[in-house]
Amino acid sequence: MSSSVTEPGYAAALSEAAAKLPDLVGDDLACRRGERIIFTGVSFRLPPGGALVLTGANGSGKSSLLRLVAGLLPAAAGQLSWGAAARAGEFATHHARLHYLGHQDALKPAMTPREMLAFWAALRGCPLPPAAPALAEALATFALDVVADWPCRWLSAGQRRRVALARLLAAPAALWLLDEPTTALDEASQARLEAAVARHRAAGGMVMVATHTPIALEGAMTLELDGFAPRFNLDPLFAG
Repeated sequence: MSSSVTEPGYAAALSEAAAKLPDLVGDDLACRRGERIIFTGVSFRLPPGGALVLTGANGSGKSSLLRLVAGLLPAAAGQLSWGAAARAGEFATHHARLHYLGHQDALKPAMTPREMLAFWAALRGCPLPPAAPALAEALATFALDVVADWPCRWLSAGQRRRVALARLLAAPAALWLLDEPTTALDEASQARLEAAVARHRAAGGMVMVATHTPIALEGAMTLELDGFAPRFNLDPLFAG
C-alpha cells in the first residue's frame, strides 16, 4: 500500500500556488490574551519550502503565535504580511493559503475518517467523492486504510490524531500551522508525519510547528519564545 500522496492534482496545485507566494513575514509581533501580554518583539521570515519550529515553556506563546498567524487572534502590535502585502487587508485570501491544526482533532464521532476528509476538502472548496484517489492516498499516508470506514468514535487517540493530520493532504494549502502535531503518535506515525512535511516542503509548501518534543525537519529554523516574554507582568503596550 502506498505511503505517499501521489495524486498529480494535489502536487501540481500546491506547486503552482506556492510558486506565486512571497515570504511570510512577522515583524515585531506582540500578543495579548486578556490583560496579559504573552510575548513582544517576535519577528520571522518564512520562505516557500521553509520550516519554522516554535519552542518554549508552557505559556510562552507557541500556540498563541500559531493562532495569530492563522488569523484567529489579532496582533497586539507589529504586522504579519506576505511580502509587502499586509495580511489584515485580505483575510479570506490569507485563510485560503493555510491549514491550521490545533490541539483538538475536530472529528465527528459518528462520521468515518473517509467522510471527515471529504468534509474538510469540501469546506476548503475542493469537493471530492468518497472514492476519490486523493482521499485514499491521504488515508494511506497515515496508515488509516483499515479504519477508513469505521466511525471515528471507535478510533484510538493516535488514530484520531492521524485522521486530523490526513486532512492536510485532502486539499492543498501552502502554509501548514501545526500545534503539537505529534501528540498521541507512536514512532512510526511520527515518521509518516515527518515524511509528509518533507514532501510538502519539497513542493514549495511552508510549515510552522509548535512542539515540546523533537521532530525531524531538515534545515528548519527554530524560534525560542521564552526570550520574548515582557520583563514585567504589566501591559506597557496599552498604558496611558
